[in-house]
Amino acid sequence: MGSPIETLIRDAITRGVEALATFNRKRMPAPTHANPFLTGIHAPMTEERTLTELVVTGTIPAGLDGRYLRIGPNPVAPDPAAYHWFIGDGMVHGVALTDGRALWYRNRWIRSNAVASARGVVPAPGPRHVFDTVNTNVVDIDGRTFALVEAGSYPVELGETLDDQRYNPFDGTLQGSFSAHPHRDPKTGEQHAICYEGREPGTIRHVVIDATGQVIREEPVAVKHGPMIHDCAITDRFVIILDLPVTFSMKALISGHGFPYRWNPGHAARVGLMPRHGRQEDIIWCPVTPGYAFHVANAHDTEDGQVILDLCVYDTMFGDDAQGPDARSRGLERWTIAPASRTVTIRTLDAAPQEFPRPDERFFGQPYRHVWSLALPADPASRFLGATALYAHDLTTGERQIHDFGTNRHPGEFVFVPETADSPEGHGWLIGFVIDMATETTDLVILDARRFQEPPVATIHLPHRIPPGFHGNWIRNETR
Repeated sequence: MGSPIETLIRDAITRGVEALATFNRKRMPAPTHANPFLTGIHAPMTEERTLTELVVTGTIPAGLDGRYLRIGPNPVAPDPAAYHWFIGDGMVHGVALTDGRALWYRNRWIRSNAVASARGVVPAPGPRHVFDTVNTNVVDIDGRTFALVEAGSYPVELGETLDDQRYNPFDGTLQGSFSAHPHRDPKTGEQHAICYEGREPGTIRHVVIDATGQVIREEPVAVKHGPMIHDCAITDRFVIILDLPVTFSMKALISGHGFPYRWNPGHAARVGLMPRHGRQEDIIWCPVTPGYAFHVANAHDTEDGQVILDLCVYDTMFGDDAQGPDARSRGLERWTIAPASRTVTIRTLDAAPQEFPRPDERFFGQPYRHVWSLALPADPASRFLGATALYAHDLTTGERQIHDFGTNRHPGEFVFVPETADSPEGHGWLIGFVIDMATETTDLVILDARRFQEPPVATIHLPHRIPPGFHGNWIRNETR
């Protein structure tokens, strides 16, 4: 933390840069073609809905008692010239299930100041930090539901029906920004995250939330260039930091682009192994072949002292005029990190383009067998998504199964829900949205993970298209 004078100077410079960026944003040339993340499958919804008469095909498993919640960008009044998929106003979609019934569907904007002003409603209460657009993940932390984003805003705590919203830095225990991807250690109940914010390009933080939902650690780590660190991983020994060549771009910001992160070939790619209770001087930094990863599947320690990290990787990401992800996925990879030699060995587990890998999270940070992911188009697509299948990987046998939803039917990320708390790994359900572009409708689909290629056990039909979003989770009904 700088001195008061340093803080005043930095804030003044920040205000000046933001004013220049706003000036230039208003003068960006009109696009010569429609923004691909505002049209077609990505066209935003224009209203909030509450539906209670939901049509169901098949049988909803009786053990599913809770809500499937998923969030994504749904801009109220976007500027097509400056719009980037990652900056859209957040909208949460939810379906409540209990006793084999689908009780309701609701969609609600996160009531940021801008959304509230545009829609003529009262903004969500609570303190702001840097910005207040929240659009990337919805998670359960200590029996409470939080909408999350990285790089600036505090989390938003959500009520059961999504109408009650409150910006909440974990009851005042969080000092800086948070992450879109905290990971719960199933052994301790702690949540670990690597956090960054654009105003502090020289520092990231290891943040830990204890089992009661309070922040107990915000450990700073010095970095260069302001890397965009979307995800992290944990093992019994380490927190894994992905310091890769997508970094803050002052040029993009000043030019008026809404999303100021770009591929930076001058930034050395490296993986950091930070002891769970260590400081920045304890991190074991290991150089790695340049590339970028949004999401990890899982990680764990090996008996011989190495670290296994499974993740989806790209050769590059975010060229100069990117309006969303703009590179071809090189598939699911296994990075074997040797702390003693500070080396990373890369092995391709599956070269098919794919994203959003999800494990059985009861085994996060531990040796595991199963991971499910979303197929991506074979070639870079202007809309990023567009394939029609999910993959199921058995990491023990090397087998990959495919569940194809058919022509014009496009799944998003699916989350694994165990049948019971103590079921064997992979015994449970996969839940997610599937968009039908032929009918402009959406289904919430439930697959049996053990019978992955068979038809869904249940499909809840929604009479409208839900635009592709980012992340969702199953939130069990619990009594706090």
